[in-house]
Amino acid sequence: MKLNRFLNKKKYITIKLKYTSTNHYSIKAKLNGIKGSFILDTGASNTCIGSEFTTKFQLETSESEIKATGAGSTDIKTELAKDVTIKIGKWKKKNNTFVIIDISHINEALIKHNSKPVHGIIGADLLKKGKAILDYNSNLLYLKTGQTH
Repeated sequence: MKLNRFLNKKKYITIKLKYTSTNHYSIKAKLNGIKGSFILDTGASNTCIGSEFTTKFQLETSESEIKATGAGSTDIKTELAKDVTIKIGKWKKKNNTFVIIDISHINEALIKHNSKPVHGIIGADLLKKGKAILDYNSNLLYLKTGQTH
């Protein structure tokens, strides 16, 4: 039995991923019903949205004491956006809290390598909520439907 057929029977939905010139996976998603482009990053502990896109996605932010750390950057100032609904393909999760950071350095690097800029990063927190399975061979992401946490 093929993996996708097996996982579909287990109530997983299939999402096609695009492999970029920077060796990342890009993924389309909707935040609060508004389309966006994101990088899938299993090594990022939190899902992050670029601070310059809070208006676009109708996000209300609040201060955060947390300082983020990323590849090449430390002590990045953060804010939080609560009660965010995200939809990836047919998978939908309400009441999420995402970290808001300046991602201009990420987008500069993507543009420098002929990749399109993104609105944020889908991190391990959201992947865990969806009981994600990533099939690197087929460039597919599987997320389990009917999750309550």
